[in-house]
Amino acid sequence: MSTATLEAPAQGQAVSLNAQTGLAATADSMQLISFTLGEETYGIEITKIREIIRIGQITQVPETPHYIKGLINLRSTVIPVIDLRTRFGLAEGELTDESRIMVLNVGIRTIGIVVDAVSEVLRISGDQISEAPPTVTSLGNEYITGLVRLEEQLLILLDVDKLFGEERLAEMDEAAGGATA
Repeated sequence: MSTATLEAPAQGQAVSLNAQTGLAATADSMQLISFTLGEETYGIEITKIREIIRIGQITQVPETPHYIKGLINLRSTVIPVIDLRTRFGLAEGELTDESRIMVLNVGIRTIGIVVDAVSEVLRISGDQISEAPPTVTSLGNEYITGLVRLEEQLLILLDVDKLFGEERLAEMDEAAGGATA
């Protein structure tokens, strides 16, 4: 995993909301955490990520939606864990030493998502972000807020608030027995 320095906005530096993507950015840049699922690279705005942990014991809960992998106890907080591959309809992958759980803040809840590997912290400029084509977002993928043009690839930018909308969060609350944070 590449390492990068996390930088908070400088004191007095304006933080704005990009009207095209709905993402917060300082003046002309924003920070993302990039991760992989299969052969694709995705990114989530760093402000949505609480922490990244190794995969440990996940308690399976019967009769939950297929994409809910189970629950973890993270410092006395029960957190539902989503298999992002399954949620996206991808083939189930083998967990490796590189697999991680990204603990996210979604609304007032905390959830975990299983990813194949966390790559790096990226600082991107607004002109690197392109809108997702309407053909992609009209297929029920409204959680894809844009595509980030990197040197040799495209990164798919995700909006976790849309990815885990109220209906999905209600399913997770039910799986966790209302014990989610």
